[in-house]
Amino acid sequence: MDTKTKLLYVDDEEMNVFLFEMNFSTKYEVYVARSGMEGLEVLDKNPDIEVVISDMKMPVMTGLEFVKLVKEKYSNIKCYILSGYELNEEIQSAVDSKLIEHYFRKPMITQDIERIISGS
Repeated sequence: MDTKTKLLYVDDEEMNVFLFEMNFSTKYEVYVARSGMEGLEVLDKNPDIEVVISDMKMPVMTGLEFVKLVKEKYSNIKCYILSGYELNEEIQSAVDSKLIEHYFRKPMITQDIERIISGS
């Protein structure tokens, strides 16, 4: 039996969540959260999630603040940032330090995300 990779997508914008689920739910088992705090709750209930993709700009907690908390508790999870904003020094530093595996730019290119997540 082929099991799908479990992936958590965190974004505060409803349309982005909808589009992500629509594009990735056939290939991945997609979980969603609308904030960093909700994302942490989803991970606590589903510790076998392997991949986290988070928006960068969200109220209360940024994507990188969320990822830092994820990595403290679940060091094995691969984390990515998907953002409509330019690659900045803070995000580049997170890539360089291996806090995040990769930075994706919105609008998302589904094939690029799948290729990088699958490691091919």
